[in-house]
Amino acid sequence: MPGQRVFLHSRTLPVRMVAPSLKLQDLIEEIRGAKTQAQEREVIQKECAHIRASFRDGDPVHRHRQLAKLLYVHMLGYPAHFGQMECLKLIASSRFTDKRVGYLGAMLLLDERHDAHLLITNSIKNDLSQGIQPVQGLALCTLSTMGSAEMCRDLAPEVEKLLLQPSPYVRKKAILTAVHMIRKVPELSSVFLPPCVHLLHERHHGKAVGLPILCFSSVDRRIENRMGTPAHRRRVAHTHRHTRNRLSCPWPPPFTSPTLTPGILLGTITLITELCERSPAALKHFRKVVPQLVQILRTLVTTGYSTEHSISGVSDPFLQDQETCGAEEVQILRLLRILGRNHEESSETMNDLLAQVATNTDTSRNAGNAVLFETVLTIMDIHSAAGLRVLAVNILGRFLLNSDRNIRYVALTSLLRLVQSDHSAVQRHRPTVVDCLQETDASLSRRALELSLALVNSSNVRAMMQELQAFLESCPPDLRADCASGILLAAERFAPTKRWHIDTILHVLTTAGTHVRDDAVANLTQLIGGAQELHAYSVRRLYNALAEDISQQPLVQVAAWCIGEYGDLLLEGNCEEIEPLQVDEEEVLALLEKVLQSHMSLPATRGYALTALMKLSTRLQGDNNRIRQVVSIYRSCLDVELQQRAVEYDTLFRKYDHMRAAILEKMPLVERDGPQADEEAKQSKEAAQLSEAAPAPTESQASQLLDLLDLLDRASGDAQHPPPLDPSPGGALVYLLDLPCAPPPPAPIPDLKVFEREGVQLNLSFIRPPENPALLLITITATNSSEGDVTNFICQAAVPKSLQLQLQAPSGNTVPARGGLPITQLFRILNPNKAPLRLKLRLTYNHFHQSVQEIFEVNNLPVESWQ
Repeated sequence: MPGQRVFLHSRTLPVRMVAPSLKLQDLIEEIRGAKTQAQEREVIQKECAHIRASFRDGDPVHRHRQLAKLLYVHMLGYPAHFGQMECLKLIASSRFTDKRVGYLGAMLLLDERHDAHLLITNSIKNDLSQGIQPVQGLALCTLSTMGSAEMCRDLAPEVEKLLLQPSPYVRKKAILTAVHMIRKVPELSSVFLPPCVHLLHERHHGKAVGLPILCFSSVDRRIENRMGTPAHRRRVAHTHRHTRNRLSCPWPPPFTSPTLTPGILLGTITLITELCERSPAALKHFRKVVPQLVQILRTLVTTGYSTEHSISGVSDPFLQDQETCGAEEVQILRLLRILGRNHEESSETMNDLLAQVATNTDTSRNAGNAVLFETVLTIMDIHSAAGLRVLAVNILGRFLLNSDRNIRYVALTSLLRLVQSDHSAVQRHRPTVVDCLQETDASLSRRALELSLALVNSSNVRAMMQELQAFLESCPPDLRADCASGILLAAERFAPTKRWHIDTILHVLTTAGTHVRDDAVANLTQLIGGAQELHAYSVRRLYNALAEDISQQPLVQVAAWCIGEYGDLLLEGNCEEIEPLQVDEEEVLALLEKVLQSHMSLPATRGYALTALMKLSTRLQGDNNRIRQVVSIYRSCLDVELQQRAVEYDTLFRKYDHMRAAILEKMPLVERDGPQADEEAKQSKEAAQLSEAAPAPTESQASQLLDLLDLLDRASGDAQHPPPLDPSPGGALVYLLDLPCAPPPPAPIPDLKVFEREGVQLNLSFIRPPENPALLLITITATNSSEGDVTNFICQAAVPKSLQLQLQAPSGNTVPARGGLPITQLFRILNPNKAPLRLKLRLTYNHFHQSVQEIFEVNNLPVESWQ
């Protein structure tokens, strides 16, 4: 009605209350207060939602705070990629607080895998062009951390300009950025080459400078003070006040801390080192400044620099600090090592200085040891004098007496590298090296073992073997195999007598038989077989060792072989070199039966024992029924090899007993230093010449060739490699001179096409030299008329075992497409009996990105090729 008020009753809607965004300090406390991982994820998800909303709203005032919280979340391992574009916005801001957090976020969230990193190139270029040092420092730090190759190429001119800026703070960071650029783009060496010579004259080496700490704790000073320990808060407050009073920055950051930055000289030397390692032109250029580098290092070692950097009455305390000074000396020594390598003139310039550094360096602290170690490496890499090299080895010898295990390890590793070039100098420290074998640290004892084995020679082999055998008895299991192998190799190389050699190997087999190399058994049996005067001694030593322990399988195998060969000498007991031992036949047979029945015996060991029993049947005077019973038992053994031996031996007893004594005679003596050794040397020389003329097939090809041989003749025995045929018919032409007239030329043998597939064709052409009718030369020609290249082409062949086949190296392994240059290969077949010729071929190649393998037999060879 008119004049009356009408009240509309509306229902009140519930308002959803959104929790406000947390401050960084509160976020850290809440995350740390989470009792479970699920609670932590819940807190972080809620806060990330607020951060996303703030980014969408575009709040420019609190953007750096939101990004700071996101960086903390990123450091905890949670995704923070959605903050990458905010980093770009903060970097483009004119506020230092925004730039600081933005550059920090760029270093943490951006890398070369993200295309967004290229968007900050212009911002970095603008900041480098400004004259504000803190901003330039932030830009240089970011560029040296995540600058890609494209960014380095674009910003190299700006960094080159900053290398000559008057501010030491900017120059130091520019030098380190240049080092990063050289590592990323080596072709930028020419850009930074000219300023380096000027920077070598720099007298600034390192100062405590107020710099913005590019870590998350610098975002809020209150967080740092509240979350840190009381001592840490007092130290931060003191250093902050000290820096603020000492230094005035054009644009001081809210929170700075004194940071001992690498000096300009140190950075320059690092930059020159990178240039020399990556550019031969730079290496040649900087060899001219070797005298200047020598003078700088001499000043560091002796007098120190001038007092123009005096602080509280102390001349350059950062330079006098041993850690910093040691770093500079180490870098200069590394650079000198690069410049003096393979350059005699530069080496002579630095010889006196290196001797001075080696004798005047204080080793009471670790920095001095680092300088001495770099000095040793430099001496060994350049053309240094002999006395200086001896001094370097002596320094490493003193390192072996150091209480620090790391220093001893470095010394052992370095001496191992020098033992070949300076063997006599390293030999002087042999007692110290041997003492290092007893180190409890496994890495130290391993290095000491390698060096001890390298120090063994003919003059000290007896003494060193005693030390190494004593170490073998107590060394850890993981070193026992290396120690045993090293002793066997050293004994084989430097053995003074055969008896000493046999005793050494027996000691190794007795102590660590299960850890020796696989060829130890064969080497010892060959050694014993070649020493006829030591047969009785060896068989008695091995019998005694076998009676005491049958668990060491290599020892059991050698003992069984020796007892089988020289069991008659064991029963005679005429050995004068050891104590008399009365052994009867029953004891010997019982010991071998024990080996056969032992669960520790391997199948190969049982084979040795069974063969020994069989050989004793011709050397013992008693009844052989016991041996026959043992052999018959193993006719039904589950091991196929052992069963086959037992069946053959039993057949020898039953059907060919009259031949048993002749078949089981003693093995012939193996003379290593005689005609056989000369023949082996001659054969090895001929093989080397043959390998130079034509490359040998690889191991896999050889194994495949043996498989092909088996395909042609599986019923025959093992395949034998035919002797190499004479590649030239010159030797046969000599006999033609004695003939009254030359024979008529043979009729030509027609060519034969044996394979064709997808444009790949294989043809055979034949030649039989008139002077050697038993020899057939087959030339295989592979052509390709298809549109795709044939790669990795391999042709292998096999013939019946009555023939001899030699494969020459092919002319290549790729057949170009569309009738390109073909591949040819020569086969030499010797057929003295004029047997029908059969040839089996295996082709393997890649064609049209597919692997092709064809195996086929050629039976339609022309009759003229073999008759």
